[in-house]
Amino acid sequence: MLDQQATRAAGEDRLRDFTARMGTRYAKGRNFDRGPGAHRDVSQLSPYIRRRLVVERDAVAAALGAHGHDGAEKFVQEVIWRGYFKGWLERRPQVWDSYRDGLIRDLATLDTDRRLRRDVENAETGQTGIGCVDAWAQELIETGYLHNHARMWFASIWIFTLELPWRVGADFFYRHLLDGDPASNTLGWRWVAGLHTRGKPYKAQAWNIARFTGQRFAPRTQDLAEDVRGLEAEEPEGLPDVLPLREPRAPDPHLPTALLLTEEDCRPEDFDLGTLDIRAVATLRASHLRSPREVSAEVTGFEGGALADAARRIRREASELRAGVPGDLATWAARAGAAQIVTPYVPTGPLRDWLNEAETALHAQGIALCELRRDWDALIWPHATAGFFKVKKKIPQILHRAGLS
Repeated sequence: MLDQQATRAAGEDRLRDFTARMGTRYAKGRNFDRGPGAHRDVSQLSPYIRRRLVVERDAVAAALGAHGHDGAEKFVQEVIWRGYFKGWLERRPQVWDSYRDGLIRDLATLDTDRRLRRDVENAETGQTGIGCVDAWAQELIETGYLHNHARMWFASIWIFTLELPWRVGADFFYRHLLDGDPASNTLGWRWVAGLHTRGKPYKAQAWNIARFTGQRFAPRTQDLAEDVRGLEAEEPEGLPDVLPLREPRAPDPHLPTALLLTEEDCRPEDFDLGTLDIRAVATLRASHLRSPREVSAEVTGFEGGALADAARRIRREASELRAGVPGDLATWAARAGAAQIVTPYVPTGPLRDWLNEAETALHAQGIALCELRRDWDALIWPHATAGFFKVKKKIPQILHRAGLS
């Protein structure tokens, strides 16, 4: 993955190259983890889709156009899973808050518990003695990617066999995955732990790993936890209530505007920017906010490349900002003479937290923060209130309303 350019053109090249494999071949082969450099049955579009260098609607349209609704069914479902997770976290942002605050507590425990710190270090550096786990840790660090099945196995073994804190494992992924986003990563780990679908943890099994790695790995049954129980006792109060979707403030076309580009959406040209009085443009590097620990250079580098490409495509000279002191955002906008900052929608996660902090200084300067939300998200997120099945039933309606029926 690391040899891929973080550009829209590179993402669309990958999309075109994989389109012929989005049908039956994808459905039959997607669960096989064939190892670094051999992931031929999955698209590896996720780093591009995560930053919307490739947008979900285009990926779905390509699959439907090549394979029809029946042939592309599984690929389409997997694309919509990402939107489901994003919408679910938008409806329950308290779950992100709990993860963020719990991670800080877990990391503080590592500072005082020498044995636990050693065990985490061994797991993160590929020194557990469990061959598949160690190989996946190395692949993640070296490539910024793991097959989805490997992510599930790894998380299950981390939680139930190695008995390590699940949030620290999620943080390990988030710091290294090029496609890492707060919704898919946090909720994926919660799903394995039995916290997302309550009481249904995911159990990594030796036969399953052997079969779907093509015998590259064949752990012994006794190497893996046999008695797997979910962690729902950690949250005896259950899931928090579903909240209404946050309604973004719409920009005023008559106000002087500062356009802010973040890795949450690197396709600003999809929006009608011509109606805005844009006085300044900036890219905002924020991937370092993913964790209190160091985020990989590959992740921050991919973010930087995607942001630079976004600015080039709208043919605007852009200042380069870094999410540091939140008040600096207001200072930049005020110097540009802007009365509003406009940015593509920033969902629940570390950058949303930072922007919430920045709003105090923006308000003091009389500067509004406005967001542009995509129609695709508006079609999926209202249904993301429970399990995926509720969204799955709505897929025909979603595709019809997206003009893809």
